[in-house]
Amino acid sequence: MRCDRVHFSAHAITRMFERSLSKENVMNVIHTGETISNYPEDKPYPSRLLLGYESDLPIHVVIARNNENYDCMVITAYRPSPTLWESNFKRRKS
Repeated sequence: MRCDRVHFSAHAITRMFERSLSKENVMNVIHTGETISNYPEDKPYPSRLLLGYESDLPIHVVIARNNENYDCMVITAYRPSPTLWESNFKRRKS
């Protein structure tokens, strides 16, 4: 995903710390991860849920992007729970 500048919300920083996710982990997901869900109506910018891996462990990152200047804001990041997500971590279980 193209992000010329990446900012981290206070919520994202708090959650990353609580979940032992580093800035490098999150940046790797932003640059190499797969978009698994889009939220085009989110304000002030459309957002998306990205899936990436670190040491074979899945990471989800929610990011909003200003499509005019490619500034990105990390909203949150977490390791998806296998009890809530399908085995490929791309869809929530029914």
